[in-house]
Amino acid sequence: QVQLVESGGGLVQAGGSLRLSCAASGRTFSRYTMGWFRRVPGKEREFVAGISRSGGSTYYSDSVKGRFTISRDNAKNTVSLQMNSLKPEDTAVYYCAAGTSIVVVTTSHEYDYWGQGTQVTVSS
Repeated sequence: QVQLVESGGGLVQAGGSLRLSCAASGRTFSRYTMGWFRRVPGKEREFVAGISRSGGSTYYSDSVKGRFTISRDNAKNTVSLQMNSLKPEDTAVYYCAAGTSIVVVTTSHEYDYWGQGTQVTVSS
């Protein structure tokens, strides 16, 4: 099993930046494809970004492409999401997820483990 703990959320003004981090337990972190999702109350969970096991492949939703960057450090069992040029519509609870898919996938049911989430609020 993998336990995931997110950190780094908070309140920021539009145009600002935040960096989310996700710490994973266990010694098999490099075996998991990692993803970041977000959810707004009343809406379904939305894929934000994903990164392959080695970190060599990344994928972003159109809504964040060019503004967000996902990265991972397999030696430290962490995955991060650098969020720049934040917009009020980025306000959501952000979740870190781990899955065993060989490639980066964008659907939540492909991920097996989830963190508790961290709130990001962008004021206008």
